[in-house]
Amino acid sequence: MSAASRPAAVIVLAAGEGTRMKSRKSKVLHELCGRSMLGHVLAAARRLEPERLVVVVGHRREQVVAHLAEHAPDAEAAVQERQGGTGHAVRMALEQTGALEGTVVVTNGDHPLLRGETLQALVRAHEDEGNAATVLTTEMPDATGYGRMVRAADGSVEAIVEHKDATAEQREITEINVGMYAFDGALLADALKRVTTDNANGEEYLTDVVAILRGDGHRAGAHLAADWVETQGVNDRVQLAQARRQLNDRIVEAHMRAGVTIVDPASTWIDVDVTADEDAEVHPGTQLHGRTHLGAGSRVGPGCTLTDTRVGEGASVVNAVCVEAEVGPEASVGPYAYLRPGTRLARKAKVGTYVETKNADIGEGSKVPHLTYVGDAEIGEHSNIGASSVFVNYDGVQKRRSVIGSHVKVGSDNMIVAPVTVGDGAYTAAGSVIIQDVPPGALGVARARQRNVEGWVERTRPGTAAAEAARRAKGEGEGAGAP
Repeated sequence: MSAASRPAAVIVLAAGEGTRMKSRKSKVLHELCGRSMLGHVLAAARRLEPERLVVVVGHRREQVVAHLAEHAPDAEAAVQERQGGTGHAVRMALEQTGALEGTVVVTNGDHPLLRGETLQALVRAHEDEGNAATVLTTEMPDATGYGRMVRAADGSVEAIVEHKDATAEQREITEINVGMYAFDGALLADALKRVTTDNANGEEYLTDVVAILRGDGHRAGAHLAADWVETQGVNDRVQLAQARRQLNDRIVEAHMRAGVTIVDPASTWIDVDVTADEDAEVHPGTQLHGRTHLGAGSRVGPGCTLTDTRVGEGASVVNAVCVEAEVGPEASVGPYAYLRPGTRLARKAKVGTYVETKNADIGEGSKVPHLTYVGDAEIGEHSNIGASSVFVNYDGVQKRRSVIGSHVKVGSDNMIVAPVTVGDGAYTAAGSVIIQDVPPGALGVARARQRNVEGWVERTRPGTAAAEAARRAKGEGEGAGAP
């Protein structure tokens, strides 16, 4: 938007109780695709670059205020102490902001599919037509239950007629009131003072402001939103799931049109803040959350859940869960791996099957192929961690860190008891419990010498299948080559 057309304010109505959600959480805080419903509405509102962003709070307002403080510090809260209708809610906002000169946009906190471009078009139409009020409308396939827009010959709004009050002819109209508006700020403030509660619910309705302004001789216009789906509100969990599906479809399509391959859009879920470069591939059953990023030519899935994770160019992540991790270029993860926060894989590093990592730096070309836990550790370049090894990082009081050098071979079934350092080029023997540093190029052996107790099974387990098998084996051996 140009500086001249920046609205004086966007007012978001978010005070409703939302009883049909049947939830202890404020309705507008229910999430879809990585944001709350209110968060999606605020993101659309910011496209207008308003001078002030005001959220009217009421029911469970402590939750909404806390959410704003954490996620939308640029928004201010205005309190509606009682549920007095949409007009009353806007009046409470204006009592807090004071006089607003210029355009004031009013929208709803439970419309997560609303696009910023639609609000921009509403403001342009409002200002180009010189309206005192402009109603956002859409054409519904089935308008039953909605307020109909009755237009004058010049296209201006003549009336908004509720379904129950509409004539048979008016019910044939498919253009309905979405419940979002652009107003002249000064005229809005004056009209709100004259809104009555003379209705069945005893509430102040914002639609009455439109009628009052028309009665004063001002022009009221309407802007038709092309996509009726984005104008739909969410009132229960069924509608929330429907909106989530619709928003996810929109996000997935945008990524595909930007050059990302998504093999099965129906089973792929992507949050709004996820980014991906060209030729990234997303395979079925994958969820990408938070600020996850996929590098060019990377492959993620099938069966992955990534949260706030960066995947480098040409890397592969298969059947894995990754949280706040970094997978370097051409690195490999999975299948069935769990990368916890602080995991960083350098170029061509590998974390394989049934491996869990946490707060671990794994150097270029190093491999942790299978059945291993690596926590609070640094592994140099081109080292290999044998199967069934555990980095023992917790002493019951604090976490400690171990360092494995470059070109190191850690044997299978090792316990690396922090804090220890295994120097460059060193080896550790299979089955070792490493509790002391291993110098560069040394072999670390930390296990008891094996001894065999002959005849133990036959003496202590007589009559068992094992004892009989041993007897037969020894009998065959003793008889071999006898005359």
